Amino acid sequence: MPTTYLDFEKPLAELETKIAELEAVAAQEGGPQISDELKKLKDKAAKQLKDTYDSLSPWRKTQVARHPERPHFSDYLEHLFDDFQELAGDRVFGNDEAVIGGLASLNGQSVVVIGHEKGRTTESRLRHNFGMAHPEGYRKAVRLMDLAERFGLPVVTFVDTAGAFPGKAGEERGQAEAIARSTERCLTLNVPIISLIIGEGGSGGAIAIAAANRVFMMEHSIYSVISPEGCASILYRDAAKAKDAAEAMKITGKDLLKLKVVDAVIKEPVGGAHRDPQKAMKAAGKAISKALDELLDLSPQDLKIQRRERFYAIGREGLN
Repeated sequence: MPTTYLDFEKPLAELETKIAELEAVAAQEGGPQISDELKKLKDKAAKQLKDTYDSLSPWRKTQVARHPERPHFSDYLEHLFDDFQELAGDRVFGNDEAVIGGLASLNGQSVVVIGHEKGRTTESRLRHNFGMAHPEGYRKAVRLMDLAERFGLPVVTFVDTAGAFPGKAGEERGQAEAIARSTERCLTLNVPIISLIIGEGGSGGAIAIAAANRVFMMEHSIYSVISPEGCASILYRDAAKAKDAAEAMKITGKDLLKLKVVDAVIKEPVGGAHRDPQKAMKAAGKAISKALDELLDLSPQDLKIQRRERFYAIGREGLN
C-alpha cells in the first residue's frame, strides 16, 4: 500500500484504510465474520484499483509518472546493474548530479549506463536539481558515450526529467548547444544505445539521451516536447488547462507506440510501478537485455542506419 495517494485515488485510499484497520482488528480478535468481511473488501479494492488504472486519462498518467514513490534511476541502478562505477564531471565546467553515469554490468554484459536522477528527499531533490540537467550534465553524457564507443560498450540510458534546466546559468553555459551535441552523439554512436523512459520524458532534455536504437517506455510514463502545464500556458494562456493539453499532446505510451516514437511499452504492475517497484524494474531489465542481445550482432554501420531509419519513421503511421 503506497503512503501517497493521488487525487483520483481518494476512494481507493479510503477503502485501503478500512482494510488496514480491519486487519489490525483481525490480528487481535480474528473470527470467521471478520475474515469474510476482509476478503470482500480486498476483492473490492483490487477490482477498483484495476478498473482505475485500466482507464487512466493522459493527465492522470502524468500524475502517476510523477508519483513520489515511483522508482527512480538510482533504484534501477541498484536492482538491475552490478559493479556500477560512477564517472563524474564533464571535463569542462563541473559535475552535474541531475545526470548520473558510469560503467556497470547488466547480466554479465559490460555497459555504459546514464540516467536522470530526480532525488527523493528534499535534500536529494535539491542536490539533483529535480532531474533537470545543466549543460555540463549533457556534456558528461557525451563524454561517457565517447568512452563507450572507444571500448565497444553498449549504452543504456534512463530518462526521467521534466526538461533541461531553463534558468539563466544553463543558458549562459550553452544549454541548447549541449543538448544538440548530446542528441547528435546518440545518433552517431558506433555501439548500440537503448533508452527507457521511466517517469517523465520532457523536451530536449529527454531526447538528448534518448535518440537510441530502441526507445522503450514504462506503461505509466509520459514523453513529450513540453510538459502539459507548459503547453497549456503557451496555447491556452492558462496553465490550469494542463489536463486539456495532456489530452491533445499524445504523451502516453499507447499513442507514442502508434506514432512510432517508441518501440515498446513495458507493462507495469496493477496500480503503477510505485506499488511493486521490484516487479516493474524486473520487467524493464528483461526488455533491455533482450534488445541488447538483438543489437549486439549488428555492425556499427547497421546500427547507425537502423537508428536513422527509426527516427525517419516517426509520425508516418499517424499521418496515414
